[in-house]
Amino acid sequence: MKTYIILLRGVMPTGKNKVPMAQLRQVLSDNGFPGVRTWIQSGNVVLRSDLSARELEARVHQLIKDHIGPELAVVVRTSDELQQVLDQNPFQKEGHDLARVFFVSFQESPPEEKVKALLAQDFGPEKLIITPAAAYMYIPGTYGKEKLSNNFLERKLGVAATMRNFNTMTKMIALGMEE
Repeated sequence: MKTYIILLRGVMPTGKNKVPMAQLRQVLSDNGFPGVRTWIQSGNVVLRSDLSARELEARVHQLIKDHIGPELAVVVRTSDELQQVLDQNPFQKEGHDLARVFFVSFQESPPEEKVKALLAQDFGPEKLIITPAAAYMYIPGTYGKEKLSNNFLERKLGVAATMRNFNTMTKMIALGMEE
């Protein structure tokens, strides 16, 4: 069995995308996934499975839809894959404040022509870099008040994505390594 980190897209504490973490842990455990743990209320899960990452994405998506309600994008990675995203952070060499860097994981690779078109745009003080493994957004101002956001990337690239900050990424990597 392999340990996976599951990142749910758009989980909110209230409203239509509410996913109570205790209920999610129970649903996943009841459906054969050992070692289920969650961290904070925004859709971060660690579990073990024999399924491939793509199979696990589909299975977790369906379980959430059937047992909890929301229809959410699910992105599955290993601790090593998330660590690689952190290690390849292009903004760390430039001395950018890690608290203002956001890491975006795509459910599938975005089309190259859409990536090129997006990267040709000028975002002013905000910066965007997209690699085969992830997108990196440096947002010096308040997130959500600027142009760059997870929603913006999804619209422009046509793929589901979910974003985490440095602290969440490092916590999930550590949880995934505990197994």
